[in-house]
Amino acid sequence: MLQPKRTKHRKAHKGRIRGNAKRGDTLAFGTFGLKSMEPKWITNRQIEAARQSMTRHMKREGQVWIRIFPDKPITKKPAEVRMGKGKGNLEYYAAVVKPGRIMFEVTGVSMEIAKEALRLGAQKLPVATKFVVRRDYSEK
Repeated sequence: MLQPKRTKHRKAHKGRIRGNAKRGDTLAFGTFGLKSMEPKWITNRQIEAARQSMTRHMKREGQVWIRIFPDKPITKKPAEVRMGKGKGNLEYYAAVVKPGRIMFEVTGVSMEIAKEALRLGAQKLPVATKFVVRRDYSEK
């Protein structure tokens, strides 16, 4: 599962997700991509589940790029604990995804296989997504 090797701080502020993605909003590596349409935190487990379902459908042909990385530590207090006494313990890491961000890219397979693989991957994610194709792509 994805998580940072080293971190400067163990706990982070929640923050707010405002506006659209300023970077990572165009295809950089692959021919096909999965673009986020809404803001959300995506956990390391969700990213891994999506990656597994995509590679399984593609039968390990082609390549998959993960363009998001879970580097935000998310904390949680145990159930039935009174208020106060500090911030909770680290539960998992999440990637902060804004609308317009390309989350996954695929190449080396036909458009039909890529579309279905990305659809299966999108089912594992908590955001509405869109299938995008490289501008200079032409069906051979």
